[in-house]
Amino acid sequence: MNVLVTGAAGFIGSHFAEEIASQGYNVIGIDNFSNYYSQELKLENARQLESKNIRIIKFDLCNDNLKEILNEEIHYIFHFAGQPGISADSTFESYQSNNFIATYNLLNFAQKQKELKLFINLSTSSVYGRYATLAENEETKPVSDYGVTKLAAEQLVLAKSRSNLLRSCSLRLFSVYGPRERPDKLFTKLIDCALYDKKFPLFEGSEKHIRSFTYVADIVNGILSVIGKEDICDGEIFNIGTESEHTTQEGIDIIERITNKPIKIQHLPKRPGDQLRTSANINKARKLLNYEPRTSFYQGLENQTEWFKNNL
Repeated sequence: MNVLVTGAAGFIGSHFAEEIASQGYNVIGIDNFSNYYSQELKLENARQLESKNIRIIKFDLCNDNLKEILNEEIHYIFHFAGQPGISADSTFESYQSNNFIATYNLLNFAQKQKELKLFINLSTSSVYGRYATLAENEETKPVSDYGVTKLAAEQLVLAKSRSNLLRSCSLRLFSVYGPRERPDKLFTKLIDCALYDKKFPLFEGSEKHIRSFTYVADIVNGILSVIGKEDICDGEIFNIGTESEHTTQEGIDIIERITNKPIKIQHLPKRPGDQLRTSANINKARKLLNYEPRTSFYQGLENQTEWFKNNL
């Protein structure tokens, strides 16, 4: 079966592409290789995927026509591509283009795939707002341009299911970390600061923020769990993450313990749009998808630190 993975050279997309290819699927990955962080990191991810016989195509969903480069009938579409969260320095226009318009264009392509079994949209806990602690059917109150545009994209996807134009579902991912995490993200920065004696920029109050920090392999397993459950998943939203909660300060303490080095802190003013608490309610995913994350916070950070030492 042919699987299309958008954002395949990114953090989560590259892990997912590797894993689903290892299960025998023919994976086609697309990525626009944008420069909001080092393109070399994404190029290295792409090289690793290509070494495992995964086809990677440089492609911009905002401007290009997929039908011009893909002749294969696609059976599953996993849509990871998008402009990342508030830790990236992005304009509203970039969020709108990369999160909403790109999704619209991809859906137009998907509707022409006669053998498509399921369109899987990768969303975010940011759609819930400051407190992401709710079940999937509760009210969403995003507080950032990122959250607003990801929610709009999610509803665009689900509207296609409600209109019986294609089968789709949306997975809301919670605070993903692990090897290949973007350089602007929390734990990559913490590890870098610990190992190279740099100051870590800590926004006021953020050390008390509570997160369902979820290891990337547990996220990938959750996403894979929709395959073969198209009837169950069609038109549905699922939270994917761990129920375990930790503060940012706990993460700082663990990185200091793993590296055996203190982290110097540079205190910064509060950052608007930050979530105060994320806590993944995965009752629905556990019941319908048999989803169960297994990696402890400490083990996941050990894995990420080891990867950082060997690759960056």
